[in-house]
Amino acid sequence: MAIGERIHFFRLLRGMTQKYLGMALGFPEKSADVRLAQYETGSRTPKADLTAALAKVLDVSPHALSVPDIDSYVGLMHTLFTLEDNYGLKISEIDGEVCLKVDMRKNKDAARLHEMLCSWQQAAAMLEAGEISKEDYDKWRYHYPEFDKAQTYVKVPPQDFF
Repeated sequence: MAIGERIHFFRLLRGMTQKYLGMALGFPEKSADVRLAQYETGSRTPKADLTAALAKVLDVSPHALSVPDIDSYVGLMHTLFTLEDNYGLKISEIDGEVCLKVDMRKNKDAARLHEMLCSWQQAAAMLEAGEISKEDYDKWRYHYPEFDKAQTYVKVPPQDFF
């Protein structure tokens, strides 16, 4: 999710108008809503100092607004938090293990993500059961969704795959 979408999400979560948030950032009243609209639509990208100010006014970490860098642990965590917000990803515990699951009832995107994760789980279970090789599993993952038999929108896999 782009930074503009995150700003929009948190602004609405806080019950703020574009004008209110813009003015809280110090923009003139006359143009405050226009400036915020430009950031939210992606026609402008806030620099680091403005991102920090937005985060302070919205009462979130600047990491929560930035496009996550999944190569860092903090970025990865904020990616998971975004998935929670948008797709109903939930963290729980089952038999002492931390687990992630999707609340399919959240919206149609959550239901779609659930279907996709089920496909992934099926491929992983086939690997675990020795029904496919690690090479076949990696081929499935690295070409996803091309070889995903469970999806209706993808190409049909070669007959010799799986």
